[in-house]
Amino acid sequence: MDPRTVPLQHCQLVHQTRRRVRIEAPSLRKQLERCYVYEILLRKHPAIQHVRMVPALGCAVVHFDQARLDKTKLLKLLDTVLGNLGTACLSSSAGDATVVGDEPEHEFNLALDGMTCASCGLLIEMLLRRDPRVATANVNFATETAQVRARMSKAELQERIRGLGYEAHSMDSLSQRRLQLARERARINDAWKRFFWAGLLSLPAIVLGMAAPHTRLVGFLEMLFTTPVVLWSGRPFFDKAFKLARQGSANMDSLVSLGVGSAYGYSLVALLRGRRDFYFEAAAGIVAFVLLGRYLDERARGQAHEAIRQLIDLQPQTATLLRDGQEFAVPIDDVQIGDLLLVRPGERIPTDGEVALGLSTVDESMLTGESMPVVKEAGHKVTGGCINGNGSLQVRVTAVGADTVLAGIIHMVDQAQASRLPIQKLVDQVSGVFVPSVMVISGLTFFGWIAAGGGAAQAFGTAITVLLIACPCALGLATPAAIMVGTGQAARRGIFIRNGESLEMASKLTAIVFDKTGTITEGKPVVTDFRNITRVRDSEILRLAASSELHSEHFLGKAIVSHVRCQELAFGDPEDFISEPGRGVKAKASGHTLLIGNRHWLSENGVPTKKLDPIAEQWAAQGKTPVFMSRDGKPAAVFGIADKPRENARDAIAQLHALGVKTLMATGDVAATANYVAEVVGIDEIVSQARPEDKLEIIRSLQARGERVGMIGDGINDAPALAAADVSLAIGGGTDVAMQTADLTLVNGDIAKAAEAMELSGFTLRVIRQNLFWAFGYNTVAIPVAAAGRLSPMLASAAMALSSVSVVLNSLRLQRKR
Repeated sequence: MDPRTVPLQHCQLVHQTRRRVRIEAPSLRKQLERCYVYEILLRKHPAIQHVRMVPALGCAVVHFDQARLDKTKLLKLLDTVLGNLGTACLSSSAGDATVVGDEPEHEFNLALDGMTCASCGLLIEMLLRRDPRVATANVNFATETAQVRARMSKAELQERIRGLGYEAHSMDSLSQRRLQLARERARINDAWKRFFWAGLLSLPAIVLGMAAPHTRLVGFLEMLFTTPVVLWSGRPFFDKAFKLARQGSANMDSLVSLGVGSAYGYSLVALLRGRRDFYFEAAAGIVAFVLLGRYLDERARGQAHEAIRQLIDLQPQTATLLRDGQEFAVPIDDVQIGDLLLVRPGERIPTDGEVALGLSTVDESMLTGESMPVVKEAGHKVTGGCINGNGSLQVRVTAVGADTVLAGIIHMVDQAQASRLPIQKLVDQVSGVFVPSVMVISGLTFFGWIAAGGGAAQAFGTAITVLLIACPCALGLATPAAIMVGTGQAARRGIFIRNGESLEMASKLTAIVFDKTGTITEGKPVVTDFRNITRVRDSEILRLAASSELHSEHFLGKAIVSHVRCQELAFGDPEDFISEPGRGVKAKASGHTLLIGNRHWLSENGVPTKKLDPIAEQWAAQGKTPVFMSRDGKPAAVFGIADKPRENARDAIAQLHALGVKTLMATGDVAATANYVAEVVGIDEIVSQARPEDKLEIIRSLQARGERVGMIGDGINDAPALAAADVSLAIGGGTDVAMQTADLTLVNGDIAKAAEAMELSGFTLRVIRQNLFWAFGYNTVAIPVAAAGRLSPMLASAAMALSSVSVVLNSLRLQRKR
């Protein structure tokens, strides 16, 4: 039967042992290169039995085992891998899909204002997830961001968060991110102002409370100093606690509000009744100490955002628009695709584009890490944020806003900073029940002291101390603060980390598999030799070869095209083109059927290579890669292509060996060339003539032996192995598929960064363990001591404030790691 088409996010499966899901996504036709990696990512799941992508039709068919993968998890998996590419048809012989909703699912990245501690983030997450329209919600207090997938508009989501007592702002563009940082500075200034006045007014109240006799006059003076501290400086605590109480929830502000409000209210009633057991100084001191902690916390987290701030500052806020021969200065947000911009000498390029007119050099060190400027002329692509040299350029805009390279880098850093390590899940569970538990313990403490005959005043003071000493903030900040600083530090070094899990796993790697071309080597191969064994002129064979490889993304194919262009030979587009990763290409040009690739590719297609083999073996022994060519089913020519190893490749391999990491090179090249390169760089184990599925099998066999495996590659043929590796590293400048599949991207192609990433990972994990030890240890010791009546409320609030500050300051040590 014909399946019905329904939105992917709203499909409801009926029961059956084995299922077939057909995903219709017209946009897949425009993303042929990405289809390969979607297929690989889906196949990684053990319940997925078969995946077939059909880019020409814009659809895919997925066979899966429902006994191992229920309907909810399947739909989430499809959403995660395919995103919002299209719609899905769920079909089987047992029944049809059923539409359960109309609103499409959207992904939102929001900046949050109003969070005061880690429990705020957990609370927002919990309340959002209760909404049936919300598929996923992840809130990170350290970065003050939320990543939400929901079937609602952005305005509805923002209103939902506003109803919880927090503000949500868009951060889709760099300008919006810049506004977020401005709001952060305003919050720091406000935190300082509130603490300053609280400290100034609390000091005389504390002196009177501790040094002067508790007379009625002293009580009124304390009340005079304390009232503005509680009602103005401490107002944010009460506002937040009240809004949360209406939602039936509580967080750290609730604890502070209970403690401060109880101390102030009890003291006010006691003063009006003529009693002398009042705690005005405690209420004022609590507010002052907590505000000091908040200020120090805000300031420290502001320093942790420095990596993002530096990246955002790379983009100019204005651009010079050329229209009808006139120049106009416009805000960067008003620039549109297709606009023509003028970039003067020394200016930063406003956004991604293509040079339409002019000649200059551009400093691209922010992307590549290389200090040598790159010559740019008409037709060359330029990246927003890079610095123009001495010439003027007219640039046609090709990408704006969130689609630019710089925005993509920042988004990748955001994702890494907002991700959770596996250990964080346990911490979140503990923090989620912490505040209610502390309230219960405080109540038990009060009644316990009453039962023990301690008196109402002592019981009340001890209960308040328990409320104030408990600090889930330190617990909630322990992991995300270290991740935020660690990933920011990695970004400064040209290592962009996609998620926190890979940051944790990197230090545990025991083996790393390398691709050769473009990874161990520079990825700038040149044709050094050419042998034509046909009676057709060399120029004709070269023209046919260039036409065949014109649409190829492989380094070797690009080298052939470049070589023919240098010969100034004219060639056109192929009439038909098929690329088989790890093997070669098949094309039709000028009426001829052409195969170009390795020996296996020609053999698989029935073309003998005996006449070409001796020549190929001779060149391979010299470290050159032989590329075979056939014309109309007969061997035609062989190319010798040389690609130098990267200058630092040998040092990079030596660093990994020093860390105890095994290294292996898996390449589609012939054995002689692979051995030559491996000997130069110091890799002992080599697998040559490896196809994509062979590289995948190498990864899995190493994992089966108990190894934690990393994979470093740069091409489409590396995507399966990258997807299967425990940690995957892509070479910056490689294909989009490789970089989208990888957990880490080495921006300037420096494979020595792999060892650096491992060391940074290890140091980050040590800092996380130290943070968690302090946070758990603090609460384990502090709450019993407070319940035993050994602390005053003021000392409790000071200790609470300093505990979270200490965690952030310890995390900031990562910024000084060299």
